[in-house]
Amino acid sequence: MTKPKQVTIVEVAEAAGVSIATVSNVLNRGGIRSSKETIRKVELAAEQLGYRRNTMAAGLSRNKTYEIGLIIPAMAGYYGQLAEHLQIEAHHAGYHLSVFSSGGFDPDIERRHLEVLLQRRVDGLICHGLAMGFETTRSIVNSGTPLVLINGWGWPEDIATGAVNLGFAGACLQSVKVLADHGCEAICYLGSKRSKVIDEQRLIGFNAGMAQFGGGVSQEIVDTMGLDIEAYLRDLMQQHAKPVGIVAFDDHVALRVLSAANKLHIDIPGRLKLIGINNDYIAKESYPGISSWDIPYIDQAQMAINKLMHKIANKTESGEDREIEVPLTFIERGTTKLQ
Repeated sequence: MTKPKQVTIVEVAEAAGVSIATVSNVLNRGGIRSSKETIRKVELAAEQLGYRRNTMAAGLSRNKTYEIGLIIPAMAGYYGQLAEHLQIEAHHAGYHLSVFSSGGFDPDIERRHLEVLLQRRVDGLICHGLAMGFETTRSIVNSGTPLVLINGWGWPEDIATGAVNLGFAGACLQSVKVLADHGCEAICYLGSKRSKVIDEQRLIGFNAGMAQFGGGVSQEIVDTMGLDIEAYLRDLMQQHAKPVGIVAFDDHVALRVLSAANKLHIDIPGRLKLIGINNDYIAKESYPGISSWDIPYIDQAQMAINKLMHKIANKTESGEDREIEVPLTFIERGTTKLQ
């Protein structure tokens, strides 16, 4: 079986009625501006002839691959949605996004991803703060690859160009205010220590909220790992005659609380008020609906890509913050809202 003949750039130029240099500029994203009509003719000719760019060779010749690497802790939930929006924004910027999962903090997988990224000479890297450790990430940056963090608070400046962080602390602070304003005599935070810095940010906000709005209100901080939520709620109801408020680490923890409360026939939101974070579909579809904080995926993705593009182009906006905080939006539903 003979191998089909590869279409050349010369044939594309002839079909489009333009010069070889123009075809090269359009297909290789050169720096010379071309009219929309010229771009359309070149792209149409390339598509009709079945022309395929050798992106690796083109990248080596320009010392640029137009590829960005993304490393996230997992593919599910928030991480998957974030990757989808980053992919769209990278495409709009003229880049391809290659997505890697750290496989639940597996050091072998982490090292393998690092090797692949360095071999492929990606132009830049976006990394979630939970996906890789300091030293592994530093080795990427030392190779000259610019890095922007997603939800990476307080990373050393020699590692990260900058960070685009969600306002979890602010959301938890405001959650305490909502629950205090709704007359809760006790407010509890049900956290997740295994989520490390993400949990720490929520705790910072919770503690600040209690200091600011929790005068005369008792508080509890509990880790949900191995927690018997039914037994916990039963004890909580026995200890407090007035309404109790819970700030859950996320909507999945909130759903566990809601299910246990329904099983125990606890009046929601009369006796128990509940707020989650992430505004997942389970928050919308549960009964009653879970009050939650909505994640601005598009805003976070746009800001991260823009910050990385500035670094790749070696330009910095005047007054640009190294760490950007993206606020969340409160969506109130039945677990706090009296009908």
